[in-house]
Amino acid sequence: MRIPFLLSACLALAACSSSEDATQAPTEAPKADVTATEVTVPAPASGPAVRIYAMNCGEMAFSDVDLFADDGSMKGVTRDFVDPCYLIRHPAGDLIWDTGVPESIADMPDGLRPEGFPVHIVVRKKLSAQLAELGLTPADIEFLSFSHLHFDHTGNGNLFAASTWIVDADERAAMFDDAARGKPEFGAYSALENAQTLLIEGDANFDVFGDGSVVIYQTPGHTPGSTSLLVRTVGSGNVLLTGDMWHLAESREKHLVPSFNFNREQTLASMDSVEALATLNDARVVRQHVPEDFAAMPEFPTPLK
Repeated sequence: MRIPFLLSACLALAACSSSEDATQAPTEAPKADVTATEVTVPAPASGPAVRIYAMNCGEMAFSDVDLFADDGSMKGVTRDFVDPCYLIRHPAGDLIWDTGVPESIADMPDGLRPEGFPVHIVVRKKLSAQLAELGLTPADIEFLSFSHLHFDHTGNGNLFAASTWIVDADERAAMFDDAARGKPEFGAYSALENAQTLLIEGDANFDVFGDGSVVIYQTPGHTPGSTSLLVRTVGSGNVLLTGDMWHLAESREKHLVPSFNFNREQTLASMDSVEALATLNDARVVRQHVPEDFAAMPEFPTPLK
């Protein structure tokens, strides 16, 4: 979601306070980018032992969710959001999908209450602390990808600067254009500019481990290169993590489009493509910020497998 300057500045300060070194301008040349290709290998009937860990990386209480529906139907409605991060563990490596708001908000006694914006943000446990429960540090994670560029998904991006970053080419361009560099929240992910990067070009999807078990699909509209993630588990079936395709519980049924989306027509087309993808793969659809969808996942540190 887009945010006004006051909230943006508060989050940038929070991000910088947790990792000052990580947000300094890099001094060496970027590593070479590798272009992603279309998925051509179907998932096997009995695939690898993939596990999904759902981590709570923030909670947001909105006193007005008007901005999440451009038809005015949600004006004055209050709603609680959850802000998950997902760790996908595959025999060939680990993928972090979204990183939440800056984990240093956990150090603020009353969380973050930005002036002029109808939200109260709290972080009950830091992302790095949750990884530690699994015996991991951010440096142990092989792959990083965001559903999209907004602050509540990239807030701890710099923690994973040693990972290989998988990103849509249009999304990466938007994250490092002149306008983005001028925003305070840029500091939360700036170290990724020189990270090892796998670019997803054109309309291609990306098969993370090459066996069809974890696939990134392009679903633009919320942002220029927003994406969704299909994960195939052996015991619990297929799971589709849809990012900010639908912010509210009723957004999916009513086709509600946030007023701040990058492109309304693309958003509606992507909603249809995600529905088709879910049907084709008989996948559980996870609306990222909807508390009941998050609660339906096993409670961390128990994985879905």
